[in-house]
Amino acid sequence: MLRRCFVIGITASSASSAAPALERFEAVEPHLGTLVGITAYARNVDEARAAFRRAWARIAALNQILSDYLPNSELNQISTTPRPISPELALVLRTAQEIAERTQGAFDITAGALIRHWRKTKTFPPAHLPSGYQHLHLQGNMAWLDDPGIRLDVGGLGKGYIADEALRALGLPRALIAISGDIVCGAPPPGQRGWRVQAAGRVFTLKHAAVSTAGDAEQYTIIDGQRYSHILDPRTRRPLSTPRQVTVIAPTGLLADALDTAICVTGDPRLTRHYRHTRAFIRS
Repeated sequence: MLRRCFVIGITASSASSAAPALERFEAVEPHLGTLVGITAYARNVDEARAAFRRAWARIAALNQILSDYLPNSELNQISTTPRPISPELALVLRTAQEIAERTQGAFDITAGALIRHWRKTKTFPPAHLPSGYQHLHLQGNMAWLDDPGIRLDVGGLGKGYIADEALRALGLPRALIAISGDIVCGAPPPGQRGWRVQAAGRVFTLKHAAVSTAGDAEQYTIIDGQRYSHILDPRTRRPLSTPRQVTVIAPTGLLADALDTAICVTGDPRLTRHYRHTRAFIRS
């Protein structure tokens, strides 16, 4: 059973002798079907414990909103009847729809039924399973679907957004949140230019930024000698068969997480031109 622990690291030098010294704290907990890691600098263990509790609570609350696994999640309550949605869900859905339009459906959160079929059976989704981002409608704080068979899946951008919100809830400026392949960084550790993050075979020094990686390096299936990714192209309704790993650096985890999936499907890093301070790196 995983134990929550705090590891107190080296006391760092502060900006001035009058300012309190900061200590490094780390903790890991299971959330969202994976392990979530937090590294932060705080003045003492009590400040760190309180901050970590806020972050864990925020992650759990957002899972109740965004999970496609929980039957009673807010995401799974969207149906053909218009209903109000939370600001958190609205932001995620609007971001998803914006990228869906810019990729002509290469990124599409309405492909949940296709994804579930592939995930469960490892056979190509049949034609009768509906998808298409045009079936999701957003107006003000209302959302609805025009096809009852549509299933939403925000796995392509949800973890990045949750990392953003966990960092905000933490309330400690010098911190880093890591959720699987999604990392969100705040201000750098004391005395350093940034957080050293390894991705795409390179080491990046980041602050107030996010990095996300998508691809089939770890999650894939081999059928009749052909390698297939866990990522589907909603336009062809088939899993990707070209080995590809995409890393995106962006101002927010939400954007980095969405774009790495979209570029993984399209193979086109030029999608980042629509967003400031955003870069993509592709490895085949």
